[in-house]
Amino acid sequence: MPTDNLPTPGSLVLVDGKGESETEIRLSPIPSNDVNDPLRWSWKRKQLAHLCLVIYTLCTGSSCTLVYSILIPIEKDTGIPLSTLNAGTGYLFLLLGWGGLFSQPMALMFGKRGVYLVSMVGGIACLAWNAYVSSKGEWIVNKIIQGFFISPIEMLVETSIGDIFYAHERGFYIGVYAFVLFGSNYFAPLVAGFMYEAHGYRFVFFMGIMIQFVGLVFCFLFMEETNFVRNITELSEAHDDDVSSPAKNAQNRSSMDEKEAHAEAVELKGTPLRFMEKMKFFNKKYAKTSQLITLVYRPIWLLRFPVIFWSGFQYGAFLIWYNVLNATASLILSSPPYNFKASMVGLTYAGPLVGVSLAAFYSGWFGNKFLLWKAKKSGGVREPEHRLWLLLLCVVFVPSSLILWGVGAARQIHWIGLVVGGSLLACSSAVGGAIAINYALDSYKDLSGEVMLSIILVRNSLSFGIGYAITPWLHLGLQNTFVSAAFVGLAITITFIPMLFFGKRFRHFSRKSYWKYVESSTLSH
Repeated sequence: MPTDNLPTPGSLVLVDGKGESETEIRLSPIPSNDVNDPLRWSWKRKQLAHLCLVIYTLCTGSSCTLVYSILIPIEKDTGIPLSTLNAGTGYLFLLLGWGGLFSQPMALMFGKRGVYLVSMVGGIACLAWNAYVSSKGEWIVNKIIQGFFISPIEMLVETSIGDIFYAHERGFYIGVYAFVLFGSNYFAPLVAGFMYEAHGYRFVFFMGIMIQFVGLVFCFLFMEETNFVRNITELSEAHDDDVSSPAKNAQNRSSMDEKEAHAEAVELKGTPLRFMEKMKFFNKKYAKTSQLITLVYRPIWLLRFPVIFWSGFQYGAFLIWYNVLNATASLILSSPPYNFKASMVGLTYAGPLVGVSLAAFYSGWFGNKFLLWKAKKSGGVREPEHRLWLLLLCVVFVPSSLILWGVGAARQIHWIGLVVGGSLLACSSAVGGAIAINYALDSYKDLSGEVMLSIILVRNSLSFGIGYAITPWLHLGLQNTFVSAAFVGLAITITFIPMLFFGKRFRHFSRKSYWKYVESSTLSH
């Protein structure tokens, strides 16, 4: 590909400049003529594949967050101090990120289906062990191993969504993913509180094992492989280099019309996979051992792209506030003047669950509609930065929710005020996380696997740090801690404003390295 005519990553003609209907949306990427191309799957088959991803996320996500509402009871029953329990969460998130340096290359080389199934088996084993942990060191080691096994939940699901759905569809399905991921994290503590009071803390982990086992059986029977080798020419043609030129746009649209018409009318080639072929754990046709080291170091190297680093940092910041809420919920609500039992602490997670539901609608369905509207206003051109306007909601919600939760607890306001604060914080965390993911994937879709791993490395490294920092930070007092957190959260969130103006320039400067990476990639994800 000539280096002087490389398209800017992420900028593409998505709709006709005057288009008013869904039929005028441009397909990106253009599907191949292979009958096994996931983009060619029927609507029902795509929805089943997405359901498998949802079930994996729900079962795996809930299994590692069951303890949030019963941290104080676990401290009393096992003698493991709260600081160690919170530190264990930090190690869990650290390995959720860095474990991807192993799981992500394996998934891209040998297939995602096998990695998902092994992940669930390992998660079940860690939960069984978790029920009998009795020392500080053992708790930390357990969380490290658990994080390693379930690391695909943090980056592989988004990559699989990109395998199945077109650019204009991904926002909605990643919004659903964010809802399930964050929702499971709030639903699990809600149920765990009641389970603890009825049967003790060990039964909480046994409940997690049962949930994961059901998910494992379902995914084993119905989850399909979504890896597909896509031609580099097909990928680059979906992008537009000179999107500022109306004449160039018209020419591109005419060319795209012909290609899309051909994509719809073409006779499909190949033989559909049989059931037993779909049941394989791994597929050797993706195995290119010579590129394994590249797949390991490239996600770290991609952090030099400002868009990717900023997305990871932004996502990490939103996750920090989510971790702060979980680390302090049991501590605040189990203490005077609230004196909630574990079941009541768990029940307060119903509020954040509602907040996450609203976030899924806002960042998913509404976000897609907003993006299409912005593209039409921009002559049909979709820029990834268009999605960043949705972060205006977080500019208001992040600081206000942190103050309502922390300062409200310090002033001993009614517990309903705390639930509202937690709900707003959960909503903003889910919105911010979904938008950060979508922005990075919209910008560098053709390296989605490596991009997601890069983002999670930054995000979870920040989460690891807060796992250690939260307990000393709370020594400042609830009011001082959360006032400072509110200002830090506001300062980080508004960094999206410079990205609105400079994001495209950053993407343009990275185009040579990006397309070089795509051309040498193991497969197009």
